Amino acid sequence: MIEIIPAIDLRGGHCVRLVQGDYNCETVYGDDPLAMARSFEEQGATRLHVVDLDGARDGSDANHEIIAKIAQSLGIPVQTGGGLRDAQTIWKVLDGGVERCIIGTKAAREPQWAQQMFAQFGDAIILGLDARDGLVSTAGWRETSQIPAVTFAQTMQNFGCARIIFTDIARDGTLAGPNAHALREICEATEIPIVASGGVHKATDVRILRNIPRVESVIVGKAIYAGTTTLQELLKVAAERPESTP
Repeated sequence: MIEIIPAIDLRGGHCVRLVQGDYNCETVYGDDPLAMARSFEEQGATRLHVVDLDGARDGSDANHEIIAKIAQSLGIPVQTGGGLRDAQTIWKVLDGGVERCIIGTKAAREPQWAQQMFAQFGDAIILGLDARDGLVSTAGWRETSQIPAVTFAQTMQNFGCARIIFTDIARDGTLAGPNAHALREICEATEIPIVASGGVHKATDVRILRNIPRVESVIVGKAIYAGTTTLQELLKVAAERPESTP
């Protein structure tokens, strides 16, 4: 069974969605993140993914209070990322009730720092691997490095990373379907659980993802907000018995 994780993206305290990480292509879906989080829990979500877009872009902590309130109010675990670039901030977020923190930008810029975070926080740290055309992107997806995503994933695994969220930026927020090929490459190059993110359009996309070895969960945002599928439909497909392969 693959886990479905609904996403809430925060910018200026609002629930928003971007297209391919473009801050100029923003749609606001609500002004009450806590109410939306509770709604997902009531619908059957077993985990929530919260992204601090302000933090991802400029490292600010403007949304940390909201994130802590969400984590403390729900009965399901919360994972969050965006602007988590030092141990003190990570401790603060974890102490606020969040179960897992996602690091990305600083991990790409300072791999040794990422190694220290994996050693210090263990399974409470997830690597956020965001890729554009096979290369690692940073700073809220505004910058693209020359680091191949597969190489970076392998390096982070060797440094002690316990879990990776892989996002194909070209698919994120587009409802174009997940990039199964790129995701499979990451999975084949590593031996740790992978969380798929970006492009889910309909519930049947989940069937594609669950047949890729080591994909343990999928983050879904735009499809739920735009109404191309529902959380209930996604959860139903996720609970189906996988088709046997000859």
